[in-house]
Amino acid sequence: MTNAAFETLMDIRGRGMPEDGEVEITGADPVFSTKFKIGETCATVLAGIGVAVTDIAEERLGGRQKVSIDARHAAAALRSTLYLHTPDADGGFSQIQMNPDMEHMRTITQPWPTKDGRWFLPHFNLAHLRDRVLGVLKCEPTPDSVRDAVARWDALDLEAAIAEARACGAMVRSNAEWLDHPHGKGLAAKPLVEITKIGDSDPEPLTDFAAPLAGVRVLDLTRILAGPIAARTLAENGADVLMVTAKHLPQVAEHVMDTSHGKRSTFLDLTKPDDAATLKALASSADVFSQGYRPGAMAALGFSPEELAERRPGIIYLSISCYGSEGPFKDRAGWEQLGQTVTGICHDGGANGPALLPASACDYTTGYLGAYGVLLALARRAREGGSYHVRVSLCQSGMYIFNKGKVPLPEPDMDLSAEEIAALHIQSDTGHGPLRHLAPILKLSETQPRWSRPTPVLGSNAPEWLI
Repeated sequence: MTNAAFETLMDIRGRGMPEDGEVEITGADPVFSTKFKIGETCATVLAGIGVAVTDIAEERLGGRQKVSIDARHAAAALRSTLYLHTPDADGGFSQIQMNPDMEHMRTITQPWPTKDGRWFLPHFNLAHLRDRVLGVLKCEPTPDSVRDAVARWDALDLEAAIAEARACGAMVRSNAEWLDHPHGKGLAAKPLVEITKIGDSDPEPLTDFAAPLAGVRVLDLTRILAGPIAARTLAENGADVLMVTAKHLPQVAEHVMDTSHGKRSTFLDLTKPDDAATLKALASSADVFSQGYRPGAMAALGFSPEELAERRPGIIYLSISCYGSEGPFKDRAGWEQLGQTVTGICHDGGANGPALLPASACDYTTGYLGAYGVLLALARRAREGGSYHVRVSLCQSGMYIFNKGKVPLPEPDMDLSAEEIAALHIQSDTGHGPLRHLAPILKLSETQPRWSRPTPVLGSNAPEWLI
């Protein structure tokens, strides 16, 4: 197959291209109202995951398997929460009602014009971040008030003030500006998925035949999209995924319901010595440790990649960030919208000015790339041993999406048909009650991805491994 984006992934894999006919990508953008090829890009990454899963299962299968993905289905996966259905009063199922406060925050987490003729996107989507941004802007959380406040600033001055307040926001940049910026230059010189060996250990072949990742233990310390998607992808290929969060940490309920299929969940507050000790004990027999905190946060708590590799030789440590691990922006927190804002996607997104994508393409693509890196590291550990640090970032995903190219801007409000969505739905009886949600989108001929347990209520499981 001829697909430069897919070849990029196979270069990271390091085993050449698959045989002709092994991978089939069908469908094309536009699926939604954006000129960016987000469905095709996501389909490419999912196809890479299929190849990586096949690499792990090949010996047990006695050969390769077929991998197929439809770009229209991949596009649906980029905003799967919108297709989450809960029971309604008429005995059927209807689209879940989104949190109204979150919906309001999304209306002001948008690009606004600045005093110097640029555009700036402040991020308001969680309460503590909202308060920090409002403290800088000195305004009310309404569109008119935010517009007026942003208009009083030069864009770079506001970006610096937001960063100083440990809030989230960024100046809208063109892709050319980003690639000329020291941070963009640094990311462009790195692979899309960084896989670094950080320790030695004996090889660990995967010998459980129940599923490609059967027997693999994953600690998932992530929230709100990219990280949860990475761990959910591992769960749908057979891993035992234990989500670790704390009662006080902010969550978005609809995202939790949609990204937790196949996982278990426990509460541990890592600022408490006993809970931190419990997590260290779990990590001592884990295969994968996934986290998405600001750079340095986990190290301060005693959970750096190097510390865990010493505690558990052979561990795969996944770090997910907005800006990556190096460069002038590395210590800044960021979210989906900022990955779009700095890399040029937002700049080119509208017909008459900056606009965000109609899907969380940076988040979901990053999550899938994180899972891909973990799968490659597990395969390498099985062959030659070693502990590995896998890094992915929203900005690298944004650059990858941008490089895939564009289509003419489609008509507004494009979507999959109700019939297409219904065909992708499955129903689960979960800790939240019955849910209809998207099934795993990737198709594998021999080891079809599936979730062996329904999405749990947060904190409903003991902090222990199943076996």
